[in-house]
Amino acid sequence: MNFLDILITKTKNKISFDIYRKETTSDIIIPNDSCHPTEQKLAAIRYFTNRINTYSLDHTEKQTETNVVKQIVGNNKFDTSILSRINGEKTKRERDSQKGRWAKFTYCGKETRLVMKLFKNTNVKVVCRTKNNLGKLLKPQNIPKLDKYKKNGIYQLECLTCHKKYTGQPGRPFRVRYCEHYNFKYSNNRSTFTQHIINEGHSFGPVNEIMKVIHYERKEKMLDTLEKFYICRETKNGNQINDRLTYRAIQYSKQ
Repeated sequence: MNFLDILITKTKNKISFDIYRKETTSDIIIPNDSCHPTEQKLAAIRYFTNRINTYSLDHTEKQTETNVVKQIVGNNKFDTSILSRINGEKTKRERDSQKGRWAKFTYCGKETRLVMKLFKNTNVKVVCRTKNNLGKLLKPQNIPKLDKYKKNGIYQLECLTCHKKYTGQPGRPFRVRYCEHYNFKYSNNRSTFTQHIINEGHSFGPVNEIMKVIHYERKEKMLDTLEKFYICRETKNGNQINDRLTYRAIQYSKQ
């Protein structure tokens, strides 16, 4: 039976234990040439070593697991002699396990190590942290949302009742042009779209429901071509609200 990282085997006489690894487990740990504090580089190796020494493994399983750990250590550019050093450090830590104060530093290279040496003969124990971890790298960026209606270009207004469309290209921001359409009750200069709303008794909606931004562009000749294209397309589909004279002028310009 596999339980966490332990393989439990029951025989007639006893229960034996071994280290269990999934088939998808890789031998990747923080490599020796990575810009991380040494403590973090050795964390996985210390874990592997501690597991060998604390789990109730038979001599054969313990030797097999030691060989696996040596292979992992070598594949990540460490010297395999580091396992003996870690075992010695564990004995020293157990001997010197006295309580003390802790200080935390952000690791930035050799300079951090020089600062840490200053605390060597004190009762302050130093640990390091890094900023190049997955939590920082995968953190969603707070990108400010820009108001698309502050730009200008080609837009379409869609009647919420009959779903016919009006195409325009203001030299002003889209939101300003929407307000001009919206204030149709108080304006003498009504657009074709607002005149359609009044004549047909249809409903007028908010900007995010009736206005669709088609193309962002400065007030240039390119806008005239784009506007004509979208007017022709909607006229062909029978959805056009624009002035019929506009469409005739486009047909005339084609000829």
